[in-house]
Amino acid sequence: MSRPSTTSTHAGTRTPTRAAAAGSALTAVLLLAACGSSGSSSSGGLYGNAGSGTSTSSTSTGSTSASSSSAGGGRYGNPPAGSSGPAAASGAPTTGASRVGTILVTAQRMTMYVFAIDPRGQSRCTGSCATYWPPVPASDAPKHTVAGVTATFGSITRPGGTTQLSVDGYPVYTYAGDTSPGDVNGQGVNASGGLWWALSPNGSWDKRK
Repeated sequence: MSRPSTTSTHAGTRTPTRAAAAGSALTAVLLLAACGSSGSSSSGGLYGNAGSGTSTSSTSTGSTSASSSSAGGGRYGNPPAGSSGPAAASGAPTTGASRVGTILVTAQRMTMYVFAIDPRGQSRCTGSCATYWPPVPASDAPKHTVAGVTATFGSITRPGGTTQLSVDGYPVYTYAGDTSPGDVNGQGVNASGGLWWALSPNGSWDKRK
């Protein structure tokens, strides 16, 4: 009866020794795995940083986008190098509708007027008059025939030496009281010593009010 008891006691003494050895071996394996995992993370593991010499797709896309934008060709940036933007607006007069019928207007669609006391080839609207009735510059003269216009465009030299657009020899003006395309607020106005009239495409003075 004493033998089984001795054997049992000896076996119980050896069992922890084996468990400790197994635990040490397992610890060593885990340490090696941890070292390997740490090295992988530092060089670009699953959730780590990108390794040296490599780039992620997001970084590459960002670089490409920045490069494209700096070159002036982005979707919402400036036109790509070598391309031309919208053509410059012509200053040539054209025709427009108004409450007095079809009239001559500037490229900005503002009504053009003649001053009844101006003789052909000469402007008598100077000083404060030219502030309220700005002369249309001669540079706005069309280079080609304007559709629907039979009047002849030309230019005159103003008293100060600048040039002004003329229609059939008469200098033409806009009116400061017109604020929107189609306005003819200067039609029939008596100011600066004479009457002001909108021009018809054939060059006649449209005296309908």
